[in-house]
Amino acid sequence: MLQIEEAVHCLQQQVQPIRKTQSLPLLSATGRILAQEGRAMMDQPPFPRSPLDGYAVRGQDTAKAKKEAPVCLQVVGKVCAGEVFPGQVKAGEAVRIMTGAPIPQGADTVIRQEDSDSGQEQVMIYKSSKPYENYCYQGEDYKKGTLLLPKGTRLRGNEIALAASLGLDPVMVYQKPQIAVVSTGDELTMPGEDLKPGKIYDSNRYWLSARLSELGIPAVYSGHCNDEPEEMAECIRKRSQQADVIITTGGVSVGEKDIMHEVIQILSARQLFWRVDVKPGAPVLAAVFGGTLLICLSGNPFAAAANFELFVRPVIGCLSRDESWIPKKKQARLENDYRKPAGARRFLRGYTEDEKVWVAAGNHGSGSLSAMLVCNCLIEIPPHQAGAVKGDMVWTYLL
Repeated sequence: MLQIEEAVHCLQQQVQPIRKTQSLPLLSATGRILAQEGRAMMDQPPFPRSPLDGYAVRGQDTAKAKKEAPVCLQVVGKVCAGEVFPGQVKAGEAVRIMTGAPIPQGADTVIRQEDSDSGQEQVMIYKSSKPYENYCYQGEDYKKGTLLLPKGTRLRGNEIALAASLGLDPVMVYQKPQIAVVSTGDELTMPGEDLKPGKIYDSNRYWLSARLSELGIPAVYSGHCNDEPEEMAECIRKRSQQADVIITTGGVSVGEKDIMHEVIQILSARQLFWRVDVKPGAPVLAAVFGGTLLICLSGNPFAAAANFELFVRPVIGCLSRDESWIPKKKQARLENDYRKPAGARRFLRGYTEDEKVWVAAGNHGSGSLSAMLVCNCLIEIPPHQAGAVKGDMVWTYLL
């Protein structure tokens, strides 16, 4: 039976990072992966500019200025952000200047408005300023030609702002992976429909589809098949024409209605593995059909959710070139007991905060949904242990 790391490696070996690109308006590219370089086409700022409102002057003209003995300068003009003062500041002169405006030629510092009498024709300067003291140099943020956004950068708020400062709009990004979700089971009823005796609502497909959307890659297809191998095989044939990965849930164990083994045979798909040393969700099944990876998860809700976090997310991270998809691991101190032995590596619903972690209250069966509401991590319990106790250091997988 494979270990988790072996299974993940096997899955990642079957996929290649998406190469197709698309052009998007910059404001529509948040969360996407940059497919071009973001290189500075000019210095930033592109000119020396004022960091504050005040007066652009020659520093040497203010050398003796103080409150009880101010220096008087002639105001020869005004410049606001977006404007350029046409002249040059000479000895004994000042130009009224606003934050962000280009510093006029001849001036080498800016006197704060608060350190003056705010004069219009003449201004009294109450404090000296050394040359280049209040002065933003051309290119002090970055220089022309600097590579600021390498190809493969994930575009978040800071990166979007930097791309805007470079004048990049639109931008080339990699296309998102195409992921399809299919649930199986004669017992499943769609939410909103009347629930007949013996039936349950299909929560797995909704969880998987919503989780994909939550993480930034909505499913290109989300549907359901009954426990008919030929029907499921035909669904996979059809969806494989558009999907890089098809995630199924249900039908992977050894019961009479566990159809996915027969589906793999009908498709003549290449099976990669069946069963991983993990609890819950051990009977995860993986195969390749054509160029599409099939990852078939348990039909138990928490088992399907844990399998998705452990196996599917690293695959999508590889496809999308986005490492944020890969669950982050960190150690935390357990704050309550969990006393249930297991032969396999067990994953529990947990809540972590400030280097501490709690096993979520409630039913921890693989079919339980309600205990997932407060869950923001999975807690790993090593194999062949009688659970864990308060004070133990455990690994958590952040969700």
